[in-house]
Amino acid sequence: QVRLVESGGGLVQAGDSLRLSCTASGRPVSIYTVAWFRQAPGNERGFVAALSRYDSDTPDYADSVKGRFTISRDAGKNTVYLQMTGLKPEDTAIYSCASRYSGLSRVPSDFTTWGQGTQVTVSS
Repeated sequence: QVRLVESGGGLVQAGDSLRLSCTASGRPVSIYTVAWFRQAPGNERGFVAALSRYDSDTPDYADSVKGRFTISRDAGKNTVYLQMTGLKPEDTAIYSCASRYSGLSRVPSDFTTWGQGTQVTVSS
């Protein structure tokens, strides 16, 4: 059973950058598809980005973050990152990483293991 822990959130200004980390323990993160989701108050949890266990060269991004966010994996550190640039106030949310033992998906219920989340707040 893999365990996921997020870190790297914080309070930043619009236009700033942040890098979130999703560190796995118990199993190698490279054997899982890992995705980032976010949830703002009053909103449903939404898909942000995902990296397939089968193809790390073709990540999937939500249209709202494409070109600004980059998902990547460091197998040596057993960590998946979400590099966020050009942050906007509408990016404010709790960001969570999740894993599944299958291919890409944008559906939260398809993922079996979740981290506790990290808060990202972007001020205007």
